[in-house]
Amino acid sequence: MKVLGIESSCDETGVAIYDDEKGLLCNQLYSQIKLHAEYGGVVPELASRDHIRMAIRLVKAALDEAHCTKDDIDAVAYTAGPGLIGALMVGATVARTIAYAWNKPAVPVNHMEGHMLAPMLEDRKPEFPFLALLVSGGHTMIIDVAAPGQYRIIGQSVDDAAGEAFDKTAKLLGIAYPGGPLLSALAQKGVKDRFVFPRPMYNSPNLDFSFSGLKTFAANTIAEHNTCEQDRADVARAFEDAVVDILKIKVKKALKQTGYKRLVIAGGVSANRTLRSEMEKMMQNLKGEVFYPRISFCTDNGAMIAYAGMFRFKQGARSGLEIKVTPRWPLDTLNDSYL
Repeated sequence: MKVLGIESSCDETGVAIYDDEKGLLCNQLYSQIKLHAEYGGVVPELASRDHIRMAIRLVKAALDEAHCTKDDIDAVAYTAGPGLIGALMVGATVARTIAYAWNKPAVPVNHMEGHMLAPMLEDRKPEFPFLALLVSGGHTMIIDVAAPGQYRIIGQSVDDAAGEAFDKTAKLLGIAYPGGPLLSALAQKGVKDRFVFPRPMYNSPNLDFSFSGLKTFAANTIAEHNTCEQDRADVARAFEDAVVDILKIKVKKALKQTGYKRLVIAGGVSANRTLRSEMEKMMQNLKGEVFYPRISFCTDNGAMIAYAGMFRFKQGARSGLEIKVTPRWPLDTLNDSYL
């Protein structure tokens, strides 16, 4: 079977086709980074308009790349949430219309489930059960993944997501949008421990995170120094080290609580080299394994939606004729919402 997947939750338009025997057949992606760069962040209305401009083009390109026609497609999956409501509506409208015109089932997909299952697109796949760390610009959470479709959130950020904190701190340092990856590059030039940032909620008994205080600490540190290039690099290094350390501390506690030896890290921040290196060291010491999606599948893409769509399609998930999206769609409600 083949599933066409459409992603449009924020500022990337993605279309892909996944075959349950041959794997990923194609992956078309258009990024809006240049469009939003002059505003220093995503402008929802502009994002929606650009999805309208690109969605059908990418569907046609995906079919051509996969050497498929509409008759080869068994279902059309789309991101139904969470995300920006206007952007979600574009993808849902395009997907639902195509499904109706082609007389195919339409399958709503949770964006975060797509991220969490993205490592399944790789040759080296994690087996269930495992612990998942979803870390992106909109979410930071630890999930107990007992089995396919059985998710329990056991820790999450009480304020900013980690990726959001990266972008805000980058802006304080005068780094252009998108700031997170550029801050990480700058941090590579920083002197370790010249500045030491706090580790919020380090000793809290739960597995929740807090990152907004790090942004404030960064702002105060920047204000107290001349912010030459080396100062900026040292602040970036201290900030990144603090975020990675916080994530390690909480994940290690969660692994101990669950007894799992497999860790999945997904979402945009999972592309961070320091995070990957530190998590690999930790899992080696714990005699466990860590799994990631490839770098190009860390950020939003159609491939993860096509894969998750295949999983949900086989479980019987279908959408009605109405075009419905859920901007806030908690991952641990999926079992109920798909019934």
